[in-house]
Amino acid sequence: MEALGKLENLQSMLSFIQEHGLSSNNQDSDRFLAEFMLFMANPCGKFTMEEKCHLISERLPKISPAVLEEATLCLTGEDYQQNCVERPTEIYLERKSDLDALGGDIEDMAMVGLDAMQRANSTLEDFCRFYFMFHGMDVKKPEVVFKYLPVLSFMEGYIYQLDSYNEQILDLSTMEVTSDTSKPDRNHKLKDCFMKVFRTDPFRPLILLLGHLGLMTERIRAELKCGEEYWLLERKLCNALVSKQQILIEDVMRASHLKSFDYRVLNLLLYQLRGKQVDDLHMEFLSTSEFLVEVSDDFACASCLFFMCMSGMAHLHEWVCDIVHENFAVEQGDDVVENNFNILRMFVGIYGASMAPTMLAQYITEAEEKYERLSKSLDENLSLNCWRRCEEATREGGKISGHSFGTWNIPTVIADEELYRSDILSSLPRN
Repeated sequence: MEALGKLENLQSMLSFIQEHGLSSNNQDSDRFLAEFMLFMANPCGKFTMEEKCHLISERLPKISPAVLEEATLCLTGEDYQQNCVERPTEIYLERKSDLDALGGDIEDMAMVGLDAMQRANSTLEDFCRFYFMFHGMDVKKPEVVFKYLPVLSFMEGYIYQLDSYNEQILDLSTMEVTSDTSKPDRNHKLKDCFMKVFRTDPFRPLILLLGHLGLMTERIRAELKCGEEYWLLERKLCNALVSKQQILIEDVMRASHLKSFDYRVLNLLLYQLRGKQVDDLHMEFLSTSEFLVEVSDDFACASCLFFMCMSGMAHLHEWVCDIVHENFAVEQGDDVVENNFNILRMFVGIYGASMAPTMLAQYITEAEEKYERLSKSLDENLSLNCWRRCEEATREGGKISGHSFGTWNIPTVIADEELYRSDILSSLPRN
């Protein structure tokens, strides 16, 4: 939270510099000036602003580059190292001249934090290792990967940046409902600050950038809108679940199918980067697999990427009455505590703990049947490569015995979320 507050203050000061004609038209210079002005604005006892300015003007001639270099040698402690890591790390990926050409200003600049890019890394790896084959690309060739990675990485990082804001909104909403009112005013202001991002066309800077690069299409724009819809549905459903309000199965299934919008955006973007026509069969096939992957992630089970339908094994309706009950799934438990969207907890909220697994298994069966039908339409070599990647991913997921594609295990559901959340939070060490 503190880091996000610093970023917000820095953005405000950069806008102030622009508005008051203090900009040097150099990104690094403006950044330095903004941070210096923030430093000067910080209270320091009874030291007035006028006294601060007088002190700086008086001492500045004595502070040479050599003196500053010598001063940095004194700052080698842990606190200094931590400060270096936690400094605002947005990466400005457009020049101001580009923004001027677009008629924009610094608020239209697409920015991504280092944390968001790091979080996006696993998605990018998964995308490259699986989706590249649908473009006839060899992920084992570095020149192929790095040719497109910068744009793909920035795209996914930007989406994760917005997703982190959405998570903060959900977290603050959960605090309100679960009687964490230690700082109600501050929590409300933070929540309103994050909500402002989603009220003001959050993808606009990204759309401007892609348009400037000649990469924006209506299909990409539509998928970005799907992302906004998913975050809206996630907030609506998760807040309703915590508040014990009614939720609709139509909203849950819609959110489940929208959840992987970022993979579809990356895929459509890769078609644009390569100057190729979109393959609708591949898109539909991958969209079906994305739904199954999202469900398996929510179960936190061993099955990875692809499932029994591809192996010709029995479908879910043949084992739905033999659901395996295990300990609480890690993913499901984390999603309860953090109040994130999880399809299993949504089904529990609608159908109750006893009926939820059976009802959900029916939807999985339908998706598997569609997946199997579409997989038979793929090119034979592509289908074989999918099979191999599936086996590889299953081994990487720790599945070393049983069927090579893993199995469906629906974990024991968390029937009383309020009690579970309370037990977990009470076990955490207090500051």
